Amino acid sequence: MARSKEFDPEVALDKALELFWERGYEGTSMADLVERLGVARASLYGTFGGKRELYLKALELYLARRDVVGPLSQPGPVLPALRAFLDGYVAECLADELRRGCMVVNTAVEFGSRDPVVSRRVVESWAGLETAIAAALVRARAQGEIPEHKDPYALARFLLVLLQGVRVLGRADPDPRRLRAAVEEAMTAVQI
Repeated sequence: MARSKEFDPEVALDKALELFWERGYEGTSMADLVERLGVARASLYGTFGGKRELYLKALELYLARRDVVGPLSQPGPVLPALRAFLDGYVAECLADELRRGCMVVNTAVEFGSRDPVVSRRVVESWAGLETAIAAALVRARAQGEIPEHKDPYALARFLLVLLQGVRVLGRADPDPRRLRAAVEEAMTAVQI
């Protein structure tokens, strides 16, 4: 007869997500995970695999909980939705009292390209964001909100880079004036 789990894997994964988000991959040891999750090392390995696999599962959970692009796909005028979207990134950075930043950006900075699986997941996340922004800008151009000569795909790449920069600055130096000024310039660039 198989032995039942003595812990809830979803609760454990949620706690692992919080720990990895706070400390990063390298800053979190298996001993830290055992302590925070209240789960024996053997049970963690048996349920999630190693630390790397647990990290990847935590990153997936983080991504699954975030619907950052939903507001951009709503019908109606795009530019007010885009403005609210960009302002939302800034507001989230300013409200982040622990300065955890974005787990995707943190992962990109920590792992770089040394782990192809992790890097691919980060790139896929950014590609999805860029695609959603581009789709919104295509609609904006079709609705006459941005000039015909504007390339929605180039603007989407620009905004993706801006947003990731906002995340990095928000973690280290969340100066509201700097972040809000960047959003102002981005909106101007989109419309001229």
